Amino acid sequence: MKQITIAIDGFSSTGKSTIAKLIAKSLEYIYVDSGAMYRAITFFAMKKGMITPDHFDREALISELPNAQVSFKFNEELGFAEVYLNNENIEKSIRTLEVSNLVSIVAAVPEVRAQLVKIQKHIGKNKAVVMDGRDIGTVVFPDAELKIFMTATAETRALRRYNELKNNGEHITFEAVLENVQKRDHLDSTREDSPLMKADDAIAIDNSNATIKEQFDHILKLVESVIKE
Repeated sequence: MKQITIAIDGFSSTGKSTIAKLIAKSLEYIYVDSGAMYRAITFFAMKKGMITPDHFDREALISELPNAQVSFKFNEELGFAEVYLNNENIEKSIRTLEVSNLVSIVAAVPEVRAQLVKIQKHIGKNKAVVMDGRDIGTVVFPDAELKIFMTATAETRALRRYNELKNNGEHITFEAVLENVQKRDHLDSTREDSPLMKADDAIAIDNSNATIKEQFDHILKLVESVIKE
């Protein structure tokens, strides 16, 4: 069967990773959460004291990037690859609101993007990959056979993220999560290096009122159509 590259981009908390994992599992493709890679570098900067809500030592992070090795290891019990930083599993540590509040700042650093995009391109060189993020269809895989751009209202995305964080035991308010979502939308869309935007040949999907199954079925039909071409 013909193997393709699937790029899924979109705003934060649109459920890109959830759908990408399901599609990858269905097709037996490699799944890569590129956003987790930026979260890993953000977590690294936080641990080193390079970034706080009030301070960012950009040059220190750039100089330390060679010491931040991001990788993925497949977890058979979970059914997807977890992110590691210098061989330490940080999958849960990077999903906090604290990391979310800082990741767009770190992701705007060209040197960070260059290092991670290089890794992403290497992972997908043989196709049979589903990767989600902000610039997968525009920068990482501009020649991807299928590009999806996912969106939903800020309120819908904030509610999803709020429920996820609450279920993980975080003590946060919906208002704080909504503010984070709106802030990230602005930062991701206005950064100079690889801003979040829909690729000209991407298919837009607004999932504000769609179930996960509806989204999965819709995208799987798109995949099947592309593979048959």
